Amino acid sequence: MIYILDLLGLNNLTFNEFLWVSIGTLGQLVFFSRWIIQWFASEKNKTSIIPTAFWWCSLVGGIITLVYAHHIGSFPFMLAQAIGIIVYSRNLLLIYKK
Repeated sequence: MIYILDLLGLNNLTFNEFLWVSIGTLGQLVFFSRWIIQWFASEKNKTSIIPTAFWWCSLVGGIITLVYAHHIGSFPFMLAQAIGIIVYSRNLLLIYKK
């Protein structure tokens, strides 16, 4: 385990720092998973579609990433995530409005 942390450059982090890096990484993984979901849904339907799960992963990943961006104090990162969250929420509202 120590070797893996050393390889990733995470071996000198305090527990609190490691926890925040883990939260940021989780947010990015949830956010990235939306592309896998979209790809599988499109392959299954033999056409390009954006399933509802894509927007949910976008929203949840965006929120987690926004919390991490706030923690590290990156205004540009926070701004990008906040704008994205508005778009993802609006798409979900339009989907569930039907």
